[in-house]
Amino acid sequence: VQLQASGGGLVQPGGSLRLSCAASVSITSITIMGWYRQAPGKQRDLVATITTGGSARYADSVKGRFTISRDNDNNTIYLQMNSLQPEDTAVYYCYAHKWIYNYWGQGTLVTVSS
Repeated sequence: VQLQASGGGLVQPGGSLRLSCAASVSITSITIMGWYRQAPGKQRDLVATITTGGSARYADSVKGRFTISRDNDNNTIYLQMNSLQPEDTAVYYCYAHKWIYNYWGQGTLVTVSS
C-alpha cells in the first residue's frame, strides 16, 4: 500500500486547511486509515482515524476543530482542519492499517503562524 499525502502549507492562526491522502489500493480493503502528526522535537501522535465503517476517532486536542472523512470511490481520505492554532504546527503523516501491516505516507508540513 502506498500513501500520498498532500495539502499542507502555511496558514494563519484561525485559518483552515484540508489534507488529502490517496492510497494505491482500494481503501475499502484497509481496516483503519488516519492521520498522525509530529511536531519538532516531539513524538508522533494520533490526530484522527476512521474505519471502513466510517467510525471516527479524534485526539482530544483536535475534537470539534478537525474532521476526518473518506471517499471510497477515489481511494482517498481527508482531514479538514479548522480553527488552526500554532500548536497544530507539525508534519502530518497519513496512516493505514491493513491486515497485520501498518503503512505510512511521506508526511506533509503544516505551519500555523502569523
